[in-house]
Amino acid sequence: MYKLVADSVALAISLRPLVANANHCEVIIAPTFTSLKTVADRLEGSNIRVAGQDCSTEIKHSAHTGEIAADMLKDVGATHVIVGHSERRQHYFETDTFVNLKTHAALASGLTAIVCVGETLAQRESGNAESVVRGQVEGGLRGLTSSDLARIIIAYEPVWAIGTGHTATPEQAQEMHAFIRRVFAERHSPELADAVRIIYGGSVKPDNIAGLMKQPDVDGALVGGAALEAETFAQIVHYNI
Repeated sequence: MYKLVADSVALAISLRPLVANANHCEVIIAPTFTSLKTVADRLEGSNIRVAGQDCSTEIKHSAHTGEIAADMLKDVGATHVIVGHSERRQHYFETDTFVNLKTHAALASGLTAIVCVGETLAQRESGNAESVVRGQVEGGLRGLTSSDLARIIIAYEPVWAIGTGHTATPEQAQEMHAFIRRVFAERHSPELADAVRIIYGGSVKPDNIAGLMKQPDVDGALVGGAALEAETFAQIVHYNI
């Protein structure tokens, strides 16, 4: 919940030339709902895609005051949507069932779903990190076909590393990303497991992105606070320079 429309547009305009030559990755930003259409319009023709930060579980337009349907996001220029972010799970009590419904709604509307999973510090310290993440992956993606899964991005965001300044070590991130890929292989197929993008989120900064990206199963980053400044985010995008 950062930036009014003018600030969001200014950030997008500043970012556009900084990442114009980023051919090694897909660049996506997720402005607030009130800024989404204006930002998407200003980025038309660029290599930057736009995502919604959340969507409704409901596909049919109906009396759900305050909700935003996935096709409404697509209508104003979004190509992606984040579902199941840890803050939604923690502060708004979203369950794996909710995440699954939102994922289905996103895909039905033609959006790519960025599905977030991750354990709390207590769950990790009790030795339950993998079982928690397995449950979130299996629950969040239940009922999806192989073609559906081709339009899924998994974001592993350990809750204990979000906004705390603590980042999972590259080795910790790799361990969980490899585990998620094994779950995919078990539940679906090795081919889908190899193809799925698994990105890391949790206090990602310019000074730690290179180490994370060196890991074989880390395919990208879900960036929070460091994306609020164009120059800082661009440094993360260009980690390999």
